[in-house]
Amino acid sequence: MTRIFRTVRSFPEIADLLALETGQVSDRFTQVFTETIDGFRMGHVEEESDAGMPDPWQVQQATELMICTLFDVLRDTRLESIAGRIAWGIVHSFHKVAGQLDSEADKAALKVRDLIRDADGSEVLMAQLEEAQTICQSLDEARDAVACMRDHAAGSYHNETGRPWSSPRGSLVSSKRTASVVAAQDFLAARREKKAARHSPKGPIVIFSGGQVWEDHDQITTTLDAIRQRIPTMVLATSAQDKGCDAIAASWAARSGTPLIAFTLNRKLGQRAGFSRNEQLLALQPVEAVVCEGSGLQSHLARLVRAKGVPAHFFRLADQRGGAAGQRHSAA
Repeated sequence: MTRIFRTVRSFPEIADLLALETGQVSDRFTQVFTETIDGFRMGHVEEESDAGMPDPWQVQQATELMICTLFDVLRDTRLESIAGRIAWGIVHSFHKVAGQLDSEADKAALKVRDLIRDADGSEVLMAQLEEAQTICQSLDEARDAVACMRDHAAGSYHNETGRPWSSPRGSLVSSKRTASVVAAQDFLAARREKKAARHSPKGPIVIFSGGQVWEDHDQITTTLDAIRQRIPTMVLATSAQDKGCDAIAASWAARSGTPLIAFTLNRKLGQRAGFSRNEQLLALQPVEAVVCEGSGLQSHLARLVRAKGVPAHFFRLADQRGGAAGQRHSAA
């Protein structure tokens, strides 16, 4: 009888083997999975921990394997057709937890603010303030880590499916109180600035809009890659449709680490909502534009872009590879 020997490897060993084949850890994982505070504590009932962050390479590989392994084991089986739905749920679970942590961190920040307001120099209140700040920083750290995993999982999902996953008081007397409160004030100010940066990214604006039916993903991503190579600090602003061209562009932004501003429709404006959104995009004073053929809204945006003299790339449906012969039109 043939004896079968199975070797069981730990995940760190698997990650090391994969590292030899697949390259290096991404800069974002290295940055996010680095400790930002000495003690870590996400709630009042938890004890403070001095444990380090998980290894960034192992987390990156584990996140990718969650998605890719699922597709591998279901491929060519009767369950293959639902692999995408399950994988979508995995990415969504990361997204939901990141949102929960963000909400908890906001509440913790309010607690820090309240303690700053009530600080009287007593050791009890100073200890509470330092504890609340630690909790808030810990939650922020955890939120950034989970959001990083979510974005990487979303990239793996796209690779597998071809679809994108879509006020302190015045001067203080006590030096001890001053040190604690000023540190907390600086922390809150830095946190507000960081949070604002996520919602209002800084950089040259490139606007993008296209129809909801588009097959040639490479045509769009190649154009965006070329723009980003020339403008590495670009911010992409789209018309925020959840399928077609805008979804392709949003997926590209997630994979490339490009800040994205999604301009949704203001339904209160009725039939004028789409035209108003186009005007908002132009009001950003973009340095470049990409417009793919779609509805009359894209035609309207193209006219606005030409009128403003914005360097632009215009694509027709017929320009797609495999479609009718056509050429890309660029206007300076």
